[in-house]
Amino acid sequence: MLRILLIDDTQSKLGRLRAALSEAGFEIIEAPDLTIDLPACVETVRPDVVLIDTDSPDRDVMEQVVLVSRDQPRPIVLFTDEHDPGMMRQAIQAGVSAYIVQGIHAARLQPILDVAMARFESDQALKTQLLARDQQLAERKRIEQAKGLLMKMKDCNEEQAYTLMRRQAMSRQQKLIQVAEQIIAMHEMLG
Repeated sequence: MLRILLIDDTQSKLGRLRAALSEAGFEIIEAPDLTIDLPACVETVRPDVVLIDTDSPDRDVMEQVVLVSRDQPRPIVLFTDEHDPGMMRQAIQAGVSAYIVQGIHAARLQPILDVAMARFESDQALKTQLLARDQQLAERKRIEQAKGLLMKMKDCNEEQAYTLMRRQAMSRQQKLIQVAEQIIAMHEMLG
């Protein structure tokens, strides 16, 4: 059963949304309104999905969404009455997985949550791949830097420097980046 943190500043629709979520079989944890510290609330409650219902998302809401998305990523679904393409883009950039305008229907909740969760998982996978590629690029740069230093120290060409680094890595059962970091550290220490 999904745990849903429900944040609502539209008291007129709260009963309808709560009823629709209960009818769909979700565990609902309610936060009083959008004046809460959303990151702290998410840390305490640890919901599977954050659902925000607001007449019009403002800057404070978007800032809180950014903090949650950065520090404790969760699928976030935003229901609003405001159809503003600019606000929608801002919400998506802040980390909202689904931006739903005018419409809380019990029959639509499960598909909306399914899409939000799938989109969130896809976004997280892309972020993980991006971080891995950034790390690979940073490691490649360090290896190239170490290779350049080794070429100067040993007065050898690029291929010879790379071969020396690979041999060192194999003989010490280390990764090439570890050998590169040792070469750079040694150069910095000797100045």
